[in-house]
Amino acid sequence: MSYCLHSESHLDTGPIYVRENGKLHVVNQGAGGIQNVTPKTRPFRLFSRGFSVELCMNREDDRARRQRTDHFIFTYTKEGNLRYSAKSLFSLVLGYISDNVDHIDSLIGFPEQIAEKLFSAAEARQKFTEPVTGLRALQKFTEAYGNLVLCSLCLRNRYLVISEKLEEIKSFRELTCLDLSCCKLGDEHELLEHLTKEALSSVKRLLLKDNSLSDAGLRRMTAPVRVLKKGLENLLVLDLSCNPKITDVGIGYLLSFKKLNCLDISGTGLKDVNAVIKRIQMQIGLVHSKVPLNEFDHSNCKTEGWAEQTVLQWEQAVMEAIKPQDDLRSRTAALHFYGKTHRIEEVVKCKLVEAETKASGNLQFYKKKVQNCHLPLKKEVAGSHELKNNKKRALAEQERERTSKQKHLCLTVEDWDLLNTY
Repeated sequence: MSYCLHSESHLDTGPIYVRENGKLHVVNQGAGGIQNVTPKTRPFRLFSRGFSVELCMNREDDRARRQRTDHFIFTYTKEGNLRYSAKSLFSLVLGYISDNVDHIDSLIGFPEQIAEKLFSAAEARQKFTEPVTGLRALQKFTEAYGNLVLCSLCLRNRYLVISEKLEEIKSFRELTCLDLSCCKLGDEHELLEHLTKEALSSVKRLLLKDNSLSDAGLRRMTAPVRVLKKGLENLLVLDLSCNPKITDVGIGYLLSFKKLNCLDISGTGLKDVNAVIKRIQMQIGLVHSKVPLNEFDHSNCKTEGWAEQTVLQWEQAVMEAIKPQDDLRSRTAALHFYGKTHRIEEVVKCKLVEAETKASGNLQFYKKKVQNCHLPLKKEVAGSHELKNNKKRALAEQERERTSKQKHLCLTVEDWDLLNTY
């Protein structure tokens, strides 16, 4: 029997085991005897009971993981049982790329059908509303797909969206319709300068109603078309109504738009209206309309394209940022009670301006369509001489106009300075 007991040590060494006749016994130190009880082994602990581990992860990864949907689709059968099926590899890859859409180098040459699904997936995650990464991702789509991203943009009375998302709006290319009515932009706004760039040379319908424009703004906007034959050369419909600072001089700059089919200058500061009507009819071929034209109905202009929901998300973000100002209603009510007007909303201003234009008169112009004549041949032969004479007269008048234009096309120093900026 082998027995080892350190009784002299005061430290608690725990139980002492002794092997005798092939069996393991525990020694009771208090009694000094040996017990034939099989010991209960304690569970092995690597750490103490008070030890805890906290797993720290990157917050961006955690946020992306929250937004990321599960890899399985759960549905219920007719019997009410829960059934799940795995998502396709395409949807998983699409979700991963949309989460990291700002890291894409280029989308040029990528199929349009898949690009549209990728854009909608990133739009659902509100990737284009982020301040820096959203602009970078949106530029990749506009560079590759142009007017598919957005072909028509309506920002009527949304001046706050323009101020907050100006760079994103400037990234859109190949727009055909742009509505900036009732935004009070002014002559020096950066967006009006952007209208003269090649990226928006495809605009055919431009609505600039009630934007505090003057003759100087029209001179800057038409300078590339008048001299360089660039810019808004494809413009068909132009609305400049409710801009009282535009005078007869500013209308002269509009005569460079040779493809113009419809023009609205109601509510401008014209002095000699009859002379302007004749001048527009002689040089551009537009006829004064006595009835309001449907081309200037702003309900026809809508935001269309892949980024339609993106523009709505921008507007909702701006409105949410303004919500704390709703608490000031009591203050405005007190101001109204004491006879003080705090401010007038821009929608009301726009309606007041429309009432002023109705009172001043309608100055809308359109181009007549050439109708085919179905008269007998004898009458056509008899009237051919009159047509030739009329053509000769028209050519003579055009030559006189050209000579008069060449006299007036002498550019000033301000025009040359303006052209050097392009």
